[in-house]
Amino acid sequence: MPQLPEKIHELTVGQLAARSGAAVSALHFYEAKGLISSRRTSGNQRRYTRDTLRRVAFVRAAQRVGIPLATIREALAELPEERTPTRDDWARLSEAWRSELDQRIRQLNRLRDHLTDCIGCGCLSLDTCVLSNPDDVFGERLAGSRLLVERPGTAPPRAPRGREPEPEPEDSL
Repeated sequence: MPQLPEKIHELTVGQLAARSGAAVSALHFYEAKGLISSRRTSGNQRRYTRDTLRRVAFVRAAQRVGIPLATIREALAELPEERTPTRDDWARLSEAWRSELDQRIRQLNRLRDHLTDCIGCGCLSLDTCVLSNPDDVFGERLAGSRLLVERPGTAPPRAPRGREPEPEPEDSL
């Protein structure tokens, strides 16, 4: 990894990419999302302060554990722009994110545990399918593999002219 002399206080996007391990396109994306900032030279080139390295490391670490960029941006917005995130900042924020991550882990575990049932179905049409019909929200109104998409205030779709709608199959249970 290239070392920067102490007297260099600003980094080009290429230097920041090389030091942080993030692609140049990712750095541009982070900047567009408000996660990092730069100034522009008279030639319109980006220049980043050295503390941007820590901000990028902070963003990438949070992303690796599944924190959405919007949540990361909110966390960084709480810090003064001139100050880099510290270990204490990470400890405080990671504790706050822990319950959100625990909830996602529980949800993923439930999905994993029911995945075999869903694959066994083949068509995702079971009334109790936790992937296509979580909490059986359609079971009260419909049977079979059709899902009726209704908008509030609109009537259900009608059969084409000249054809009578097919009767709903009765439950065999």
